[in-house]
Amino acid sequence: MVREKIKIRKIENTTTRQVTFSKRRRGLFKKAEELAILCDAEIGVIVFSSTGKLSEFFSNRYEKHRGEWKLRDVQNEEVLDRHENLHFRCSCRLNNIEQMKGEDIGGLTLEELKKLEKELETGLCRVLARKKVVEEINELQYKIPELSKCKVDCWRHGSCRIALNPPTLPTWS
Repeated sequence: MVREKIKIRKIENTTTRQVTFSKRRRGLFKKAEELAILCDAEIGVIVFSSTGKLSEFFSNRYEKHRGEWKLRDVQNEEVLDRHENLHFRCSCRLNNIEQMKGEDIGGLTLEELKKLEKELETGLCRVLARKKVVEEINELQYKIPELSKCKVDCWRHGSCRIALNPPTLPTWS
């Protein structure tokens, strides 16, 4: 005589459902333990009940690694925190750059606009000072070959009395 196959569906009675869950959970954990022993496998089973309660089974070797994974989770949290911090700082910098380009300034207060203006003036002064230095360097570099030629001509003709160690041109770094 063959038993009729039972259709798998949700058990409506909560008490019966909880009893069935407990029995089947124990059976599942027992099977997982047997499989871990027989096949020398690392097994982890995590089960959440309908009430949200966590039940878990881990084979012995898996249990050993579980501590390492928890440590990695903590390290991952730290990495995520650093990533969020860097992302926030980058978005602030990008916003600041947009404001310096004159974009996205509609929501700024008068004080913020004055601060932005001062930052732009300071930056412009730095740029102009650097530009002046670069222009002077270029001008002096242009004069070097001319002065060298003049020095050689002077020595050839013996018309000038230049010291053996003439003063050197100032250098800027």
